[in-house]
Order: sequence, then C-alpha cells, then structure tokens
Amino acid sequence: MSPEMIRLIASSTGETLYMVAVSALIATLFGLPLGVFLATSGKGELFAAPWVNRVLGVIVNATRSTPFIILVVAIIPFTRLIAGTSIGTNAAIVPLTIAAAPFIARLIEGAIREVDQGLVEAARAFGASPLQIVLKVLIPEALPGIVLGLTLAIVSLLGFSAMVGAVGGGGLGDLGIRYGYQRFMPEMMLAVVLVLIVLVQAVQSIGDRLARRLNKRIRHG
Repeated sequence: MSPEMIRLIASSTGETLYMVAVSALIATLFGLPLGVFLATSGKGELFAAPWVNRVLGVIVNATRSTPFIILVVAIIPFTRLIAGTSIGTNAAIVPLTIAAAPFIARLIEGAIREVDQGLVEAARAFGASPLQIVLKVLIPEALPGIVLGLTLAIVSLLGFSAMVGAVGGGGLGDLGIRYGYQRFMPEMMLAVVLVLIVLVQAVQSIGDRLARRLNKRIRHG
C-alpha cells in the first residue's frame, strides 16, 4: 500500500471518528432524558403522562423506522440550515444525530425498565421524589445496560457514517466509494472494510468491559 493510500485512510478514519463521536454525544444528550421519560411516564408511573408518552413513542418509532439513506436525503434542507451545507463531515453529523437519538432513547428506556421495581417502591417508601428516584436509583442501577445500549448505538453509527459517504458525507464510506468503487481500487475498499471492522471490535470490547465492571460494582456495592 502506497504512502498516499495510508494518508487517505488515516485522514478518513479521523473524519469518521469525529462524525461518530460528535453525533453520539449530541444524540445521547437528547436520547438519555427522552429514554428516561419514556420509561417513567406511562400510566401509574413516576411521571405519569400516558398521552405524551404515546405521542413521543409514535414519533420515536417513526424516526427509527425510516431507512437512514432516505432520512439523509429527506432532511437536506434542515441539514443546510444547521450546518450551512449538505456535504462534508459537519453536515453528516445532523442526520447521524437525528437517526441515533431515538435509537438511544429506546435502548435507555429498555435498560431503565429492567431495574427491579422493588427498589423504586423502597425509595418511594423512604419519601424520595420522582427526580431523586431517577437520579439515585434508576440510572445508577441501569448503568451497565445503558453502557451496552450506547455501545450498540456507536457501532450502528459507524455503519451509518459509512453509508452517509454515498451522499458526500466524508469519512471512510466516502473514501471507499470514491476510490474503491468509482476508481476500481479493490485494495482501497478492502482497507476501508478492515478499518471499520477494527473500529467496531474496539468499541464493542471497550463497551462490554466497562459494562461488566459497572455490573460488578453494583452487585458488590
């Protein structure tokens, strides 16, 4: 592999990591409170608001069920409004975030619902407020599941970031399409695939290890 190819791969890997990191952070900032609310706003729950819960659930499901490449094209005007352009890594962050936020919300909702309701009832009996129960019981107890959920979301974002390269989003997907496909360079396509595999394995390993450590801390704490 030539030094130029290595430079291109390194640069594109940096772009992909930047896109994924920023979109994962912003999506988590939106998805975490949304997921907690979805898990605690049903009938008879901490923040009971069944109608709001249903409406938000429909919006989340609709966004999640939209194929990512269609979402990217459909929100181009919004992407231009936010990023000032519809191509490049900064523009790609917009659809990546919109796709990831509801996904993260559902994963966090699932993790919160796995918490033993006996702990919630015990906290209620001690006079804890709903917000205190969320912050001191639900989130700490659900943390291993939340970490695994966020790991899955980041892995999905790596795949989405490669897909967004098809519409000029930059990163490894863009490199694979421009060089591997359009210029008939199979070695470049292979290199892109291998780098993505390594990134996915690294993220999954780190997430699994962190979740196990948190789980042991909760059990022995």
